[in-house]
Amino acid sequence: MKARTYIMILLILFTVKSFAQEPQKKQNEKSPIYWLYDAHYRLAMQYSDYVEAKSALYNLIILDPQNDSLRYNLAYIYFDAGKYPSAILSCKDILATNPNHVGALELSGTSFENLGLKDKALVKYEKLYMVTSSINSLYKMAFIQFDLKKFSECSVNVDILLENVEIENTNVVFTAENNTSKEFPMKVTILNLKGLVNEQQGNMDIAKKAYEEALVISPDFELAKTNLSNLSN
Repeated sequence: MKARTYIMILLILFTVKSFAQEPQKKQNEKSPIYWLYDAHYRLAMQYSDYVEAKSALYNLIILDPQNDSLRYNLAYIYFDAGKYPSAILSCKDILATNPNHVGALELSGTSFENLGLKDKALVKYEKLYMVTSSINSLYKMAFIQFDLKKFSECSVNVDILLENVEIENTNVVFTAENNTSKEFPMKVTILNLKGLVNEQQGNMDIAKKAYEEALVISPDFELAKTNLSNLSN
């Protein structure tokens, strides 16, 4: 009887182990049709044929719906083509199962921003900053907060950025009012933002000092020149 019981326990354990390994086995095995579409996608990307690449990705997603990288590649193709709503929807599917996916958070945030939906973009950048502690995310947050007239939050984040030594060696491309773009030290654009937000809060002395500090670093930063001139008048 004991021997029979022992055999039954072994059979049960073997069965449980087999079922536990089966999903992993299926996950590791790809069908020939999967690799056909994978080759289709890679060849299309090699020749910059994004219509074919998207078609291949849709088939790959159907065959492997849990693969975040496939949906992210699809989102990026849509983003690169300026189809921001489609990029957002693809990122939404990724974030539904992986809410801390850095690429999807950044891509959806930028897509919302490009659509002018700054309140939604801010939510994504805030989450991205929580996940990465990246100064680039905080930088984006501060400017959007200013545009949304969230001056207190903007001011706090500006001060956090100015205390971070990383900004000393970081440059950003800044677009002026005449739509010309030029690279400046990140610290310069943050100091200019500090001036702007303090103007809105009625702190004119702090604003003036911030503009002056920006111009010491980059005397050709026209926005700070204009803002300082307007403040003096």
